[in-house]
Amino acid sequence: MNSSDRAIDELVLGFWRLLDWQITPQQCLTFLEQAIEAGVRHTDHADIYGGYGCEAEFGKTLALKPSIRDEIRIITKCGIKPAFASLGLAGQANHYDSSAAHIISSAQQSLKHFNTDRLDALLIHRPDYLMNADEVAEAFTTLKQNGDVLEFGVSNFTPSQLSLLQSRLDFELVTNQIEFSPYEMQALDDGSLDQCQLLDIKPMCWSPLAGGRIFAENDEKAIRLRQVLEQVGSEIGASSIDQVVYAWLLMHPSSPSVVLGTGNIERVKSAVAAKQLKLSREQWYRIWQGSTGHSVP
Repeated sequence: MNSSDRAIDELVLGFWRLLDWQITPQQCLTFLEQAIEAGVRHTDHADIYGGYGCEAEFGKTLALKPSIRDEIRIITKCGIKPAFASLGLAGQANHYDSSAAHIISSAQQSLKHFNTDRLDALLIHRPDYLMNADEVAEAFTTLKQNGDVLEFGVSNFTPSQLSLLQSRLDFELVTNQIEFSPYEMQALDDGSLDQCQLLDIKPMCWSPLAGGRIFAENDEKAIRLRQVLEQVGSEIGASSIDQVVYAWLLMHPSSPSVVLGTGNIERVKSAVAAKQLKLSREQWYRIWQGSTGHSVP
């Protein structure tokens, strides 16, 4: 696999709400084929999505057309272990598990769910306060040597946590999946995006539309931000404010990937079109100002 195959695309299909979409595997396959045709081939998953049901549901889609597996890239995550009252675990706490045994067993379970012989990337879903970096590195190395997982990354890690894990690996992590949007901009100041530039890895931006808050919230911040996005959108010829958001995110020099949480192919195509939109630096900072409510110093 060459570097171009390893690189994560600018847009990624997020399937954390796959079960909520209430579509059949055939409808999901049609959506996937249309997305590939539009130029979006990376897919984002996690073992716990849909109460551990989304991976297997996506696997049903792949089973309808096995050849499509070679046209896409599968990124999934592991490490969160929720307590389910329905399973008699109400007295147990939600917790994280980054032990080698759990990482390896979770990856093997994901392979079965997807009906595939390899995962393109496996991420640790959340920082584990009990993470033993040597143990995680051992699990990653084993999975890589076995050909079960091709690349590895993290999700929601601080720069120091990522650096710790990277220090134990003989190969490079490929991403840190972080929350980043014009509504939630902590990554601009906490060092996460700086580190991605430093290490030349792509951040993956989850919740780029702030879970819909940019559209639906009526707090001062959301109202102010919508007004600026609409203004900038009219200036650059955007057809919707989500296109402006995507263009704003993609302008960052860390070369981020944006995780799209939609099963609507028209919205995917709209996101693809947003890649052609260009903001000036003044427009980018005007959106930043719309979010913060104040100018830069």
